[in-house]
Amino acid sequence: MAFVTTQDGTQIFYKDWGPKTATAIVFSHGWPLCSDDWDAQMLYFLANGYRVIAHDRRGHGRSTQTDTGNDMDTYAADLTTLTDHLDLKGAIHIGHSTGGGEVARYVSRAKPGRVAKAVLVAAVPPIMVKSAANPGGTPIEVFDGFRAALAANRAQFFLDVPSGPFYGFNRPGANVSQGVIQNWWRQGMMGGAKAHYDCIKAFSETDQDRRPQEDRSAHPRDARRRRPGRADRRRRTAVGQAPQARAAEGLQGLPARHADHTRGRPQPGPAGVHPRLSGTGPAWMQVPIRRQPHRRPRGK
Repeated sequence: MAFVTTQDGTQIFYKDWGPKTATAIVFSHGWPLCSDDWDAQMLYFLANGYRVIAHDRRGHGRSTQTDTGNDMDTYAADLTTLTDHLDLKGAIHIGHSTGGGEVARYVSRAKPGRVAKAVLVAAVPPIMVKSAANPGGTPIEVFDGFRAALAANRAQFFLDVPSGPFYGFNRPGANVSQGVIQNWWRQGMMGGAKAHYDCIKAFSETDQDRRPQEDRSAHPRDARRRRPGRADRRRRTAVGQAPQARAAEGLQGLPARHADHTRGRPQPGPAGVHPRLSGTGPAWMQVPIRRQPHRRPRGK
C-alpha cells in the first residue's frame, strides 16, 4: 500500500492507478468514508485512459487515526502534500460532500499549473449550518445529533445513516441494497472515532466563502480594503458552482448509489492528452476553475 507522510507525521494512504503520463483525475471522498467510495468511477476512467488517484483523508480509512488537524485547512494541506509528492500537473479534482470542501479549499491555494478543473459533487460548500447569514442552512441541532449518536454507538449510527436518508433507502418503493449499506459501514468503521467526530464540525461549520485566516493581511482593516486576488477568485468560482451541482444531482450517496450518473462518457484518447470535457460527460464535470472575465482591449 502507498502512503505519503505530512509535516505533522500523519500517514495518508492513497491509490494511484494508470499511466503516469496520462491526465490525472484526483478524487476526494465524503464523511466518514474513504477512497474506496470512488472505486466505480476510478475503474471507469482508468479504462478510458486516465490516471486515477484517490486518498483516505486523515483519520479516515487506512490513513493515520489522528486526534488533531481534523479541519478543512489541514485536509487541504494534506492534499497539497500528496499532489506535490506525485508532482501532478493539470489535474482534474473531484470532491464529493466533505471532499468538495476539501477540493474548494485546495484549489484556492494550489500552485500554478497543478489544477486544470475542479468538480464539486453534492458538496458542502459554501456552508451547511444555519445562521443569520445562511437562513436556508441545516440547524446546528442536526449536527449535534450526529455527534451524540456517534459518541453513543458509532457502529449502530454507521448502519442507520446508509440504511435511511443517505441513499434514500427510507423512501417508499426504494430498491434497498444491503451490499451498499454494508460497504458504507465498512468504510466508516475503518476510520477513527475522534477524527470522525471532529470532521462533523469541519464539514458543517466551515465557511468556504471566507478567506482562511493565514491568507489574510496582518491588519484586519487592510484585509477589508484589499482587492480580491487570484486565490479569492478561484475559491469563489469553485464554491459558486456547489449549489448548482448539488441541485442537479441530489442525493449525497451519488458515487455508490448512482455510479452510472457520475461516470459519464468521456472521449477516450491516448495517454497524456488532456480530454476535451465539454459535452463529453455529465453536467457536474463541466466546471472550469479558471474563468476570466471578458476584458476590452486598451486604446481608442
